[in-house]
Amino acid sequence: MVPAWLWLLCLSIPQALSEAQLAELHVEVPENYGGKFPLYLTKLPLPRGEAEGKIVLSGNSGMASESPFAVDRESGFLMVTRALDREEQPEYQLQVALETDDGRVLWGPQPVLVHVKDENDQVPHFSQAIYSVRLSQGTRPGIPFLFLEASDEDEPGTANSDLRFHILNQAPAQPFPDMFQLEPQLGALALSPKGSTSLDQALEGPYQLLVQVKDMGDQASGHQATATVNISIVESTWMPLEPIHLAENLKVPYPHHISQVRWSGEDVHYHLESQPPGPFDVDTKGKLYVTMELDRESQAEYLLQVRAQNTHGEDYTEPLKLLVVVMDENDNAPACPPRGPPIRIPELSPAGLSSTCEVTVTITDINDHAPEFTTSQIEPISLPEDTEPGTLVATLLATDGDLEPAFRRMDFAIEAGDVDGAFGLKWEPDSGHVQLLLLKNLSYETAPSYQLVVVVRSEAELVGPGPGPGATATVTVLVEKVVPPPKLNQESYEASVPVSTPAGSLLLTIQPSDPMSSPLRFSLVNDSEGWLCIKEVSGEVHTARPLQGARPGDMYTVLVEAQDAGEPTLRTAVTLVIHFLKAGSASAPALPLVPTRHLCTPRKNHGVVVSGASEDTDLADGHGPYHFALGPNPTVQRDWRIQALNGSHAYLTLALHWVEPREYSVPVVVSHNNRMWQLLVRVIVCRCNAEGQCMRKVGRMKGMPTKLSAVGILGGTLLAIGIFLVLIFTHLSLARKKDPDQPADSVPLKAAV
Repeated sequence: MVPAWLWLLCLSIPQALSEAQLAELHVEVPENYGGKFPLYLTKLPLPRGEAEGKIVLSGNSGMASESPFAVDRESGFLMVTRALDREEQPEYQLQVALETDDGRVLWGPQPVLVHVKDENDQVPHFSQAIYSVRLSQGTRPGIPFLFLEASDEDEPGTANSDLRFHILNQAPAQPFPDMFQLEPQLGALALSPKGSTSLDQALEGPYQLLVQVKDMGDQASGHQATATVNISIVESTWMPLEPIHLAENLKVPYPHHISQVRWSGEDVHYHLESQPPGPFDVDTKGKLYVTMELDRESQAEYLLQVRAQNTHGEDYTEPLKLLVVVMDENDNAPACPPRGPPIRIPELSPAGLSSTCEVTVTITDINDHAPEFTTSQIEPISLPEDTEPGTLVATLLATDGDLEPAFRRMDFAIEAGDVDGAFGLKWEPDSGHVQLLLLKNLSYETAPSYQLVVVVRSEAELVGPGPGPGATATVTVLVEKVVPPPKLNQESYEASVPVSTPAGSLLLTIQPSDPMSSPLRFSLVNDSEGWLCIKEVSGEVHTARPLQGARPGDMYTVLVEAQDAGEPTLRTAVTLVIHFLKAGSASAPALPLVPTRHLCTPRKNHGVVVSGASEDTDLADGHGPYHFALGPNPTVQRDWRIQALNGSHAYLTLALHWVEPREYSVPVVVSHNNRMWQLLVRVIVCRCNAEGQCMRKVGRMKGMPTKLSAVGILGGTLLAIGIFLVLIFTHLSLARKKDPDQPADSVPLKAAV
């Protein structure tokens, strides 16, 4: 008889061998698959002859009732039943087993790893739509002063999320159009060598950069996004420092503030070096401290170097040097030489005796030096009238010749020139640096200039002569009138055209947001292929030549610059993105007209919503957005404008302020998954009342007279009345002739002639 343990061992060995042979299967599924479902992925190694078992599919594919995976029992294929999104879940861990109704495992479980292959379906995004940064004069070329940040939700480490940064436009373009450079991979914005040498002669107004981030690395295709960088050029406050005299063994709380530096740019980190190493430190605001008492006998002088660095530890400019001199204090008692051998003098010796005494005299400081500014006249400083309150206008430096720290404390005030209180002062008690700040908004019409007189006084009572001429400093501030740049009716423009569009076709019209604004002059900046042209005055964008080399699905981005005709320095720029569509086919189905809508003329702020969904299942099958474009007729493209609302609808509006009131059939070209067809949108253009309701001509109501019949009735009535009056007067006249004996008083009076 065979023992029971031997039977169990024999039964477990085949099961262990089968489990060891079931290696994990790896399957890849394309993201957003647009074909038919179910999609068969791989054939599972199911055992034959186990017809009584059922297939059990489990894993992290979501809820059992909504799992996108299934197994075809007849073929043994693992299949997916709907499209997958990698951004929702990049991988699925599945297990397939063959079990009996009571849960006994006949085969498996077979592990399956399903990887969702990424598709470039995510558009990169900047961390900010508008960046604002201050750039100090004196910044070295190539040292980044701003790091742009952008993200892409596609799979990391692939070309779909490989981002590149570029500068599309610089406004203004003076003195050079390439004043700045942008590192493509890191997004590090810095001055170019040409921009660094020309920054002092540059315009005093701000610069505006239009920057782009694009995925797919250095490839021409890919999604892109834009952002604006506003750069304000500020005066450098990185000034040389006067030597500092510090008393040794100074009894004050430590760390003790001794000086301050300031870099007027942004994102600055201060770094201090001491030679030889000493007890000095600098904080994030540029304040310099001594952290412990100094001893002149150990070290009489220290040379400090303060560096202004960006977030990557790179110096914006040359370091500032500061000499610290340790002043001597009578802190060491005199030392006598060792006692010598005794000298014997006989009593009553003829020579006389003498003695020497040593006296210590300490001279104390008095407040006999008035503080004075190092510069009594500041060159004129220009501020645009839209400068934000809190902006640093200038930094003044005052010195005091006294040695006692209490006598070196100063007080500052604006003595004259600030009638409306638009400016203020800020300083540290132990520092001679005072900051002149803007406190209120400026107005060129109210005050085009200010002449501020700043005075410095000693906090302690002054001994001796009073303050001299150096106790005042004059700062001249010139207010610049700000004229806003031109504004267009859209922040960006898009158009979809077939690749077969002939030369001279009107694509769209660029217009100002205010039709009553001053005239603009339009130009294209970076039309590298030479496919487009724009009319300088009207802003109409046409194809300059056939679109040779363009492929359906590609995008072509150009920059449109609008310049004020009266003020050439006032300009703005927008992006124009052209989507290329597949050429039209003669066999495209004729679709029914879109139901009639109405629009108002003169133009009001509303339009007609057009749906791209088609009743033809062959055209509507698949996924992805619909693209809309007007028909190639130049008149249609001149009078109408269409823009996408979402992935399936567009918004049709009037492009002109006035269109003749009547019914229009507007051709709209719809493209979807490289298929293209045309809709005819029926639109009634009419005059509207204040509520935007269409006013139409009213026809004659049934049973109501017309104008002609009303005139006829009125004429007939007047004729009947006239005939009736004639009959009455005739009858009265005949009655008088028949009665000659009528009394005289009954005869009617006649007027004397």
